[in-house]
Amino acid sequence: MITLTTDNFEEQVLKSDKPILVDFWAEWCGPCRMVAPVLEQIESEHGLTIGKLNTDENPEIMARYGVMGIPTLLLFENGEPVKQVVGAKPKRMLVSELGLA
Repeated sequence: MITLTTDNFEEQVLKSDKPILVDFWAEWCGPCRMVAPVLEQIESEHGLTIGKLNTDENPEIMARYGVMGIPTLLLFENGEPVKQVVGAKPKRMLVSELGLA
């Protein structure tokens, strides 16, 4: 997993030639902590790059993509968000909703 910030978001996500899943999260968010190990499994099993964006430290990116609650997962392809999942969900549901199955 890579750590995303306002400074590296364009380079790491928008200019990426591979799909990247952005996890919008915060330290204080219980559901965010619950979904973190599931995302690690998905990353290793599906070869998907996952970036974690702390919303408390990078609110402008959160606002740019209309993220209203966390955890929110946005799948980017060719610099554009193509899928969104809101809330902590079981692994099989995340895999299905992200189209990885």
